Amino acid sequence: MKAREIFEESREVLENFLNNEAQINSIEEAAKLMSSCLYSGGKIISCGNGGSMSDAMHFAEELSGRFRNDRKGLAAVSISDPSHITCVANDYGFEKVFSRYVESLGKQNDILLAISTSGNSKNVLEAAKAAAKMNMKIVALTGKGGGQLKDLSDIEIRAPHSDYSDRAQEIHIKVIHCLIQLIEQSIH
Repeated sequence: MKAREIFEESREVLENFLNNEAQINSIEEAAKLMSSCLYSGGKIISCGNGGSMSDAMHFAEELSGRFRNDRKGLAAVSISDPSHITCVANDYGFEKVFSRYVESLGKQNDILLAISTSGNSKNVLEAAKAAAKMNMKIVALTGKGGGQLKDLSDIEIRAPHSDYSDRAQEIHIKVIHCLIQLIEQSIH
């Protein structure tokens, strides 16, 4: 594949996503849910593995820091502390690294942003189950068929099917930026 073909393939995936009105509506719904959570004093906890962890971190830092406008910091945190992750992985297993954090810091009416391109990452699924037990809302960014995560989510935003996770991650970062901008517009 040549460089232009790679970008054309990426554009095709984005166009497929944009043509799915249900996905666009899910983004709007998620942004309203997240804005309401933050406005009422709640927080958003985000998690994912690998590139999805980077996306979870990016989401949280743009809300707690600054995106496009000067505004108060918003309560968002990603589960990415290496000491927490290695402690829990050592004591309970890697599948518990996110759920243990949710159990520790999550509160009723907080939101979990669960990111998994397959929708089947065990530790993300465990985090979603822990969040549900605490009456937290779950917004999921998935890919492929949505995996098991689609059934655990209050709102699922799914990237169009592709053979590789990088195309789903490209959609996820665009969704994340869109969510942040919509939240920022609503919070002032």
